[in-house]
Amino acid sequence: MKKIAIVGAGPTGIYTLFSLLKLNTPLSVTVYEQAEEAGVGMPYSDEDNSRMMLANIASIEIPPLFSTYLAWLRTQSEAHLARYGVQKSTLHDRQFLPRILLGQYFRDQFQALIAQARKQGFEITVHESCQVSDLLASAEGVSIWTDGKLTPDQFELAVIATGHVWPDEDTSPRDFFPSPWSGLMEASIGAGKVGILGTSLSGLDAAMAVAVQHGKFIETDDEQIHYRLDDKSEALKIVLMSRSGILPEADFYCPIPYEPLTVVTETAIEAAIQQGTTGLLDRVFRLMVEELKQADPQWSKAIALDTLTADSIRDAWFADRQKHGPFRWSVSNLDEVERNKRDRRTLPWRYTVLRLHEAVEKIVPYLDETDRERFKTGLARVFIDNYAAIPSRSVRRLLALREAGIISIEALGNEYELAAEGNRTVIHAKGKRWIFDTFIDARGQKALKSKDLPFPSLREQLVSAGEDIPDVGDDYTLLAPEYLRGRIAFGALPYLMHDRPFVQGLVACAEIGEAMAKAAVQPASRVRRRLPFMAE
Repeated sequence: MKKIAIVGAGPTGIYTLFSLLKLNTPLSVTVYEQAEEAGVGMPYSDEDNSRMMLANIASIEIPPLFSTYLAWLRTQSEAHLARYGVQKSTLHDRQFLPRILLGQYFRDQFQALIAQARKQGFEITVHESCQVSDLLASAEGVSIWTDGKLTPDQFELAVIATGHVWPDEDTSPRDFFPSPWSGLMEASIGAGKVGILGTSLSGLDAAMAVAVQHGKFIETDDEQIHYRLDDKSEALKIVLMSRSGILPEADFYCPIPYEPLTVVTETAIEAAIQQGTTGLLDRVFRLMVEELKQADPQWSKAIALDTLTADSIRDAWFADRQKHGPFRWSVSNLDEVERNKRDRRTLPWRYTVLRLHEAVEKIVPYLDETDRERFKTGLARVFIDNYAAIPSRSVRRLLALREAGIISIEALGNEYELAAEGNRTVIHAKGKRWIFDTFIDARGQKALKSKDLPFPSLREQLVSAGEDIPDVGDDYTLLAPEYLRGRIAFGALPYLMHDRPFVQGLVACAEIGEAMAKAAVQPASRVRRRLPFMAE
């Protein structure tokens, strides 16, 4: 019986195990999870999230395991759901709910997977609260060391499904959090000046985590939200900061599953790549223009799409938000998207851009250095803004904080400095200076390289072989150095973002898990890496 290790029991590890079961070939599988409970995943654990934090993915979008997320929710008691502000009678498949509930779903599905695997003749071992300290691959197999053990476990294949990676908690005396998931949930935040770097959902979540320590959100039956500050917390002031100082859109209605594109097809993208690296980005952008013109001629004319380039579309995309200011624009945008949801109305241009990001991502490994930088600062920002739309409820809570005079937003521009002065964090930008008692970096996941791997032996193997970025096959097995080929399926998302800058979310986890499961039964075909996408 083939021995396989899965390192990490978050969504990627869960979908990998699920796909292994579907192959219906009994295997010996050992799962390593550093958290106390396998199957939850850091983004959805109750240690790293508050009940205020919403997942920006709904049941209709989540690849099902033994049941859909909605079906699982309907099996929960009304009392249990009510603890998270959810009414059982109002559940539907496009609803954005607390991340902790989604973690509970994955935990239940993981436990069902373990039971089903044993029924199918699998040998399953799960190690919880177990940190993998090192991993070494050879032509003979894979050795895995865990904390406290001198002798490694031996496997024929190791699946690395470690998910997102956040910096270790800062050890300086100041209140500094290198991410919202580095101790913020357990910390007691004083009612002073709080700076948050990042205006995406992660930044908003960090603001909510601080706000609930000093007051209460009051939600009415007509979906209005107000914030009441505690009497002793009058000094609380939260500042959200980013380069542009703009806020994301509220999530919008559109058909799911996605309808196919008509111009930017897989065949068209392949043809553009085959024409060579020179001019590739501009060729694909012209295809995008034609797709958008066909989908929404009125919007295309209003934005003067024919006059735009892969560089200038970013400014045109954000122009309305820059003109009206973040909070005024958010009020208008929230009203629009909620009206469209009620009417089940899709704005063609918005939906088309949503579908385009996955199609266009395929060109990233083939871009030359100049076009790679152009893509990063132009189209990538447009795509990320579009697909990272946030739950309407999160927008309402933000506006409630604004109404209460608690929160503000600052645009820092591209040049800013961040430094420590005693126990405080100081930011300098545009001739201004902000001093914060507490500072939270909520800019999200950065792309990582081989040198960032937490496994010393594997890190040395890759770096010594010149693998600055792990090179993988179509089943995500490492392709170099050649002597370890086929031994490690590498599905750790941060290390894949160079070639696939949008490879985040549960759909990607399911796709990667399904591909890695194939490594257990068949060899990979090579996928050649070109120039990598250099994320910030």
